[in-house]
Amino acid sequence: MFVVKRVYDEPADDDGYRVLVDRLWPRGVSKEHAHLDEWLKEVAPSTELRQWFNHETPHFAEFEVRYRAELDANPAVDRLRELGREHPVVTLLIGARDPRINHGVVLADYLAG
Repeated sequence: MFVVKRVYDEPADDDGYRVLVDRLWPRGVSKEHAHLDEWLKEVAPSTELRQWFNHETPHFAEFEVRYRAELDANPAVDRLRELGREHPVVTLLIGARDPRINHGVVLADYLAG
């Protein structure tokens, strides 16, 4: 099972294996506070796509289409699927402010499907 959580939130006992899935390290978060098990930046959207999206709500539907196309060709997705088989819960950590409109939501849905 994959869940999405902001890296700024406090770690919880039920987080399972914690993976940061942002290309950039989140501002103001120390490595100790993040409590990461792994940083898989290769699975994040490309720099070009991330900059185009800019977390703007009107772009989200098109962002989702484009990001899914990137994921189809991304070998890092195999690593996440492997982690999903190895751990009952994998928490995908993101730095985005909006918990509903971000690449972590798309990624979790992609992995579930």
